[in-house]
Amino acid sequence: MPPADTGASVTDRAAASPQSSPDSSTAAAPDPEAGKLRPGGPGYRRMSFALFAAGVATFALLYSTQALLPAISADLGVSPDQASWTVSAATFGLALGVIPLSAVSERFGRRTLMMWSLAVAALLAMLVPFAPSIGALIALRGIQGVALAGLPASAMAFLAEEVRAKALVAAIGLFVAGNSIGGMSGRIVTGWVAQAWGWRAALAAVGVLAVVCAVAFRLLVPKARHFVSRSVGPRALARTLGSHLADPLLRRLYAIGGLFMTVFGAVYTVIGYRLVSEPFNLPQGIVGSIFVVYLVGTVSSAAAGKLVARVGRRGALYLAVGTTSTGLLLTLSASVGSVLAGLILITAGFFAGHAVASSSVSRTAKTARAQASALYQCAYYVGSSLGGALGAAAFHAVGWEGTVLLGLAAMLGAASITLYATRKAVAERRLLHLEKAA
Repeated sequence: MPPADTGASVTDRAAASPQSSPDSSTAAAPDPEAGKLRPGGPGYRRMSFALFAAGVATFALLYSTQALLPAISADLGVSPDQASWTVSAATFGLALGVIPLSAVSERFGRRTLMMWSLAVAALLAMLVPFAPSIGALIALRGIQGVALAGLPASAMAFLAEEVRAKALVAAIGLFVAGNSIGGMSGRIVTGWVAQAWGWRAALAAVGVLAVVCAVAFRLLVPKARHFVSRSVGPRALARTLGSHLADPLLRRLYAIGGLFMTVFGAVYTVIGYRLVSEPFNLPQGIVGSIFVVYLVGTVSSAAAGKLVARVGRRGALYLAVGTTSTGLLLTLSASVGSVLAGLILITAGFFAGHAVASSSVSRTAKTARAQASALYQCAYYVGSSLGGALGAAAFHAVGWEGTVLLGLAAMLGAASITLYATRKAVAERRLLHLEKAA
């Protein structure tokens, strides 16, 4: 914060500091980030654990039915593409809710919205196991997705406001790492619980995990020190969204996030069906345990900052695309080991690409960061919804090869966008060099 004005004139201030010089004046200038959280500083660890818990709850709840789809199909007598909507409805609900809730966060605060969103989503999680039909289950999951939207709508903006810029990628990486732990633990728990007591008991177990995370978040999250409340009406919101969508770099980042999530949604929605059928015939508990590969995502997202420092943001995106595409091709094998290796590469590539793209949005947007992040999350979860629905439809129609083809097409799109950005940057540097030479 700037120092308070005491009412002294410029002359008085100059007289009070006769030894001042341009150099000393520059040295005494206030640091705009002096009060923000930094690694090793007070509050940073609490913030990290709180956002990690929120990340765990978000992905555990959002994808709680994903590992259970074969069991849901068998119990309720529905096809894979119908059952997949228990996942897609939640992600689509989140995509619908994230932009309006980002405006709410501008008025009432990121911290407040995250607490309420997590509490409501956890409460709904305790009701989901009692859904009497596939229609009711899909409807409850859609509402739960809207409730969860407050977390991604606020988390990135909260970190951008409260954490020093140099530590932002690492801080967001920890939140994304929490996503990966939540996705992993939710699927492993549901897989083994479903094998013993059925899919409804498995969803209840995830609900208990969400309640624990909600309590931990409430106790740990530090108060916001740099949030400034402002009201965002519909017209102002439309203008803000329009200004972000007019930014070519932000548009590219939104598209990249959506394309990466298309792959992830397709693969992890359908993989359970593939592994419980020929030639694998794996039991539900083992299929759930396959999701331990999410630990790779924890490592790759947390290491995204170091990767960017070494090869740059576009270089990191190229690596993420290549890693994900290689993983997709490996999953075509009839060997469990090759499929597992493919899932590891897909997970590592996805989480690295997501961490780089999402942190780039927060860095690029200079104003209304909550809406900029909300647009990214909207594109991201629309990608998940489309990936899950289209991936399941492709699997139902032509088998796993169709799901892989969908994923490769999405990665080709992400690579093309990144290549365009690279060529554009090279052309701009060349023009600048010519202008200096002239």
